[in-house]
Amino acid sequence: MAAVLWLLAVTLLPLCYGGRLSVSTQKLEIQNHLKQLNKPPLKSFNSPDGDIIDCVHISSQPAFDHPLLKNHTVQMMPNYRPQGGLFGDSKAVKRKSSKPMTQMWHSNGRCPKGTIPIRRTQGQDLLRASSVKSYGKKQQRTIPQPPKPAAPEPSFISQSGHQHAIAYVDNDKYYGAKATMNVWTPRIEQPNEFSLSQVWILGGSFDSDLNSIEAGWQVSPDLYGDNNTRLFTYWTSDAYQATGCYNLLCSGFVQISNEVALGASISPISSYDANQYDITILVWKDPKEGNWWMQFGKDQVLGYWPAMLFSYLSDSASVVEWGGEVVNSQSDGQHTTTQMGSGRFPGEGFGKSSYFRNIQVVDGNNNLRVPKDVTTFTEQSTCYDVRLGKNDDWGSFFYYGGPGRNPDCP
Repeated sequence: MAAVLWLLAVTLLPLCYGGRLSVSTQKLEIQNHLKQLNKPPLKSFNSPDGDIIDCVHISSQPAFDHPLLKNHTVQMMPNYRPQGGLFGDSKAVKRKSSKPMTQMWHSNGRCPKGTIPIRRTQGQDLLRASSVKSYGKKQQRTIPQPPKPAAPEPSFISQSGHQHAIAYVDNDKYYGAKATMNVWTPRIEQPNEFSLSQVWILGGSFDSDLNSIEAGWQVSPDLYGDNNTRLFTYWTSDAYQATGCYNLLCSGFVQISNEVALGASISPISSYDANQYDITILVWKDPKEGNWWMQFGKDQVLGYWPAMLFSYLSDSASVVEWGGEVVNSQSDGQHTTTQMGSGRFPGEGFGKSSYFRNIQVVDGNNNLRVPKDVTTFTEQSTCYDVRLGKNDDWGSFFYYGGPGRNPDCP
C-alpha cells in the first residue's frame, strides 16, 4: 500500500510543481528535503491525530543549520523574565473549564531531557506545497499595517484575500507582548485557506525589510494535512521574501523545551456555550543577550529567536498586534465561509465568541503593563469584527471573529 501511495505521489509531482523534472529527480528532491528537516531521533511517538513526534537531541535541532548559528551555544534559560502585570485566572473561565491544555501526543509519552519534540515532516506534506522549497513558508505578506497619522483610512497589507480582526498598538518601543486567548477549531472552506489567532511583534517597514515574530494557534489544511487546531510560531526578517518559516521547518528558532512540540495539535478545544479553554503566550526580549524568548502557558519556556536573525528587532519592536486572520480565496466569486475564531461575532460574548484577554506589552524596563491607546482594525466588519473591553478581571481584552460569508457579507 505504501509503495502504491508513493508511486501516485511522484507521478503527480510534475502537476504540483508545474515543471518537467524526471520522476527520479523529483523523488530525490523530496528525499533530500525530508532528510534536512527530519533530524535523527533518539525516540519517537505516534500521536492519536496521526502525527509522528520525534525526540531529537537539542544540539541536533534544525536551528543550527542556519549559517549564523553554526557555532551558537544554546542559552538554556533566559537571564530575565518580564516582571509585574499579573492577573488571576478569570472566575468565568475557571467555572467553565476543568482540564489543563495539553497536546495530543502527550497521551503516548514524553521526550526525555536533553531532547526536543519535533513533528516529523512527511512526503505528503511537501506534495501539498507549491514547491518543496516553499513548504513551511508564507507565500504573501499577511501583516496588517497600522495607519499613518495623515491617512484617513488604515492602509493594511491584505494581499490574496487575507483578512484580519485585530487590536494593535504602535505608539512606543516594545520589548515583548503577552495575551491569553481561547482556542477553537474554526471551519475551513477551501484547503488552501487557513484561520489563525496570534500575537504579532513587528519592526521595520512593511515593504521589504519587515521583521516579524508571530505565535498562536491555527487551522491550516495545506500546511498540516488536516483540520486540527495547532500551536504555531513564525518569523521573518525580510517581509517573508526569503527568511523565516513556520515552527521548526527551517533554521532559526532555538527550542529548549522537551514538553511542547511546535505544530502539534492542542487539546482540549473550546465548545460553543460550554467549556472554554485558553492558552497564554508571552514573547519578550532578554535585556542581556537580546534574544526573543517565547513562553507557553504559565511557565513553559519553549525557546528563543536569536537576536542575530533580525535587524530592526535586534533593538525593539515598533508595533504589537493581537487577533485573528483568515484567507478569503473567493474561489467561487463569493466570500469564503472560513470562520475566524469561534465563527461567531464579538457581540455574542463569553462562551460563544472568541477572545483575547489580559493583553499586555513589555516596556523598556522589562515590565509587563497594560497597553495604552489600543486601536482595532478589520477589513470587513460584516464578515469578521472586533470589540474592545476592559475590567478588573480580564484587564484589557477584546472579542473578535465571525462566520465569513453571511447575508451581510456576500
